[in-house]
Amino acid sequence: MRFDDRQLVEMLRRSYFAADGLWFVMAEEMLGFDAALELDERVWHVMPKLQARKARELLAVQGSSLEDLARCYSLKLAAEGHTFEVTQTTPHELEIAITDCPWLRLLERSGRTHLAESIARTICVAEGRGWAAEFSERITFELAGTMCAGDEACRFLFRR
Repeated sequence: MRFDDRQLVEMLRRSYFAADGLWFVMAEEMLGFDAALELDERVWHVMPKLQARKARELLAVQGSSLEDLARCYSLKLAAEGHTFEVTQTTPHELEIAITDCPWLRLLERSGRTHLAESIARTICVAEGRGWAAEFSERITFELAGTMCAGDEACRFLFRR
């Protein structure tokens, strides 16, 4: 049997989101929301290392510039199905503006938007810091806005 790339991506993306959501709900049932969020934060502290290293390999990225970070992080966002725009605002600052987030859509579909801001301020920050650290200890990350708090877009700022 043969499957096209779109079918494979959709199957893997669905499995990825479902596995993340299921383990979180199960952990929440056993341990409570705060403990589940703490575990999730620990997972998303490590996940960027795995994703960044694979993105570097797939894209043959050797450097540690903001441009290199943007290219690799864009692959991750595109693979997950985000709608986003990358802007080099200054030579030392990169902004990624996300205007459609599949994680937020998942929370909306499951009726859990009341948890969204807490999750974003924990998980998106852990993930952003992890990606920054994977490229350079001199790169910092700031969550400058989040749709989970009612902003028009999520704004991820990476600074060198």
